[in-house]
Amino acid sequence: MLFAIIAIWLILLVNLILMIAGYWYYLDENKRVPPTLPKEVPFVTIMVPAHDEGIVIVKTVQALLNFDYPHDRYEIIVINDNSTDNSGELLAQLQQQHPGRQLHVINTDKTNGGKGKSNALNIGFKQAQGSVIAIYDADNTPEKQALRILVAELMADDHLGAVIGKFRTRNKNATWLTRFINIETLSFQWMAQAGRSKLFKLCTIPGTNYVIRRSLIEEMGGWDVKALAEDTEISFRVYMMGLRIRFQPLAVTWEQEPQTLGVWFHQRTRWVKGNIYVIIKNAKLLFNPKARRIHFDLLYFLSIYFLLMTSLVLSDTVFILSVAGYAHTTLQGFSNTLWLLAIVLFVVSTFISITTEKGEMTVQNLLIIVLMYITYSQMWLAVAFWGMLQYVREQIFHKQAKWYKTQRFQ
Repeated sequence: MLFAIIAIWLILLVNLILMIAGYWYYLDENKRVPPTLPKEVPFVTIMVPAHDEGIVIVKTVQALLNFDYPHDRYEIIVINDNSTDNSGELLAQLQQQHPGRQLHVINTDKTNGGKGKSNALNIGFKQAQGSVIAIYDADNTPEKQALRILVAELMADDHLGAVIGKFRTRNKNATWLTRFINIETLSFQWMAQAGRSKLFKLCTIPGTNYVIRRSLIEEMGGWDVKALAEDTEISFRVYMMGLRIRFQPLAVTWEQEPQTLGVWFHQRTRWVKGNIYVIIKNAKLLFNPKARRIHFDLLYFLSIYFLLMTSLVLSDTVFILSVAGYAHTTLQGFSNTLWLLAIVLFVVSTFISITTEKGEMTVQNLLIIVLMYITYSQMWLAVAFWGMLQYVREQIFHKQAKWYKTQRFQ
């Protein structure tokens, strides 16, 4: 029990430090003047992997066509990957409506497609013409300036291999779940990215709204088709090449998040399995001095997915048994005090972190954060545990990566 308490609090304090540093990073970014595009504007290939995305794909492509980046300096490649819905027909209509634009559609079938996002990206990359590659998920509606800001940052620093923007929750008011996800995204994903950027010049590529140099993808040999979390996996490879990744919060895209518990559980389980694969694949780098730049991330992911999960299971089990009168511990009063303190710390730090976004500092969000601790945060424990079991099962039976379709909503 004492070990569990110490482990939980150490990880909690690390996240608190990241939040403070992240807030500092946001303040610095507000004062900083972002770079502008060079005179010779690089040609960009935007790739959109899509599998059964008929509900959202039209709005996404229209947003990509609406970038304020010079229209003759970018192309869009949609990989319509073994879709069984009306995606193909909708994309063909978009091509007819925009005959003067470089909008290309690659239609795959079950022989060469339907094998996961990484495989779809590799297919699209073979036809890409750009010296810079941009990736967007099929449910994204990026803001007009997003691509311009990302490319300008990349071109301004030769030490950068990639630049990432931020994604926000487009349907945050749809359900209680999307309200939780909105706060999770702002506080635990983007604030942690900002904190790691401030302290270690380190961040992780998300699955969408980022640009990367074409030469890096060629040198890497493309995306790892075994990786469900292809974004985390490719981030580690960028750092191993001696380059950095910059987080630019001014480049924003809006995406649709799961509105039901079943869809959310399915999506998050895939995230867990993907990150566990990356951790295991790269764990040996902890003993490689040349990989010291990514040592923090490796230790952080190991702590979150293994140490924290074990500690929370142990702590929750002892707490439930002690309340039921089946177990007694001399640390019960001490641990209950720390548990209450952890709740206060969680609520205060999370609320402060969302103040970086306009319109989020509300009493309603404060109440949502309180409810989030006792519901949504505990649900993540079940996701992590189930994701780990699924990963082990798939490794034993050598299951191949495939599309883990996230259901879309009108």
